[in-house]
Amino acid sequence: MSEVSPPRILVVDDEPQIHRFLGPALDAAGYAPLRAMTVAEGLRLAAERGPALVLLDLGLPDGDGKLAIPRLRGFTTAPVLVLSARDGEAEKVAALDAGADDYVEKPFALGELLARIRAALRRAGAARREPADAILRAGPLEVDLGRRTARVEGGEPLRLTPREWELLAALARGGEGRVITQRQLLAAVWGPAHVEDAQYLRVYIGHLRQKLGPAAGLIRTEPGVGYRFGGE
Repeated sequence: MSEVSPPRILVVDDEPQIHRFLGPALDAAGYAPLRAMTVAEGLRLAAERGPALVLLDLGLPDGDGKLAIPRLRGFTTAPVLVLSARDGEAEKVAALDAGADDYVEKPFALGELLARIRAALRRAGAARREPADAILRAGPLEVDLGRRTARVEGGEPLRLTPREWELLAALARGGEGRVITQRQLLAAVWGPAHVEDAQYLRVYIGHLRQKLGPAAGLIRTEPGVGYRFGGE
């Protein structure tokens, strides 16, 4: 009987102490760490070894890590978690808009990072299993993408406008616990011409929370960045 290989986690960071710290920690948590110290090396290992998840620093010696995210997205669906000492909102938004799944600031607590990794891997696994007309659940909320309906605690379908439905579906499709930027939501619901119209989003998020009632807390604001749907 063949053994199941542990999920590979690719760490792309030019700080040796990060690798000395994360390597044993990831190994102890049941993962197989891969080490890269440049963008080029990270892209090569991602293509050759097929990691389950990528931990990516932004300040790398051969380029900005943000520029590597679209290139990774060209050949892998593995979640990308940014690890960076850059704590500005603009940096977070840019990384998430580029395709990152989450953003963790340095210095970080190991327990939090491992929880973010587990959540990202769960979302990735669920996305692979679910058909386009799946029923997505988060807490007391059930979102039926096929029937375009949503229920709270098994009650009657919520009376949502078409725009409110599209916004809720975009949040649910993004995955539980994942940050979705304002620009991503605006582009998905209103179209690329409206990515700067944040006032639309604030108004409709308010309406949606009112209609969700006891499930309103599932839509969590990430100030200056966007929204996180449910999650840890």
